[in-house]
Amino acid sequence: MQPRKRVGLVAHDAKKDAMVAWTARNRTKLAEADLWGTGTTGGRIADATGLAVTRLKSGPLGGDQQLGAMIAEGKLDILIFFTDPLAAMPHDVDVKALLRISTLTQTVIACNEATADFIIESSLFEQAYRPESEPDG
Repeated sequence: MQPRKRVGLVAHDAKKDAMVAWTARNRTKLAEADLWGTGTTGGRIADATGLAVTRLKSGPLGGDQQLGAMIAEGKLDILIFFTDPLAAMPHDVDVKALLRISTLTQTVIACNEATADFIIESSLFEQAYRPESEPDG
């Protein structure tokens, strides 16, 4: 039996509908994972899909930092973060920090639907995985 994937789910306001639709389409595979989501995103996913999502704080109120801490501690395998590259974010530094720690620890990251599709359809989604090189730092 392979370990359950631990997945963080985040979406900027303009991308929340796309995130809810994506999780609904991928409900069967996501039901086999442990899910965490920032405030509104996690709530909308749970309400729309019935998936069990552990809700953290809203992204701008510390949720992005909570996910970053989980990644730094090795408690998340995958971050699905649908970003809105055209909108200025008041908590941009938190978003950058989250993406930075994800990159440093070689956490799998999707910032758009196409990449998220490749991740969830990969055979590695259902297998134990560890990158061959050590995380930076």
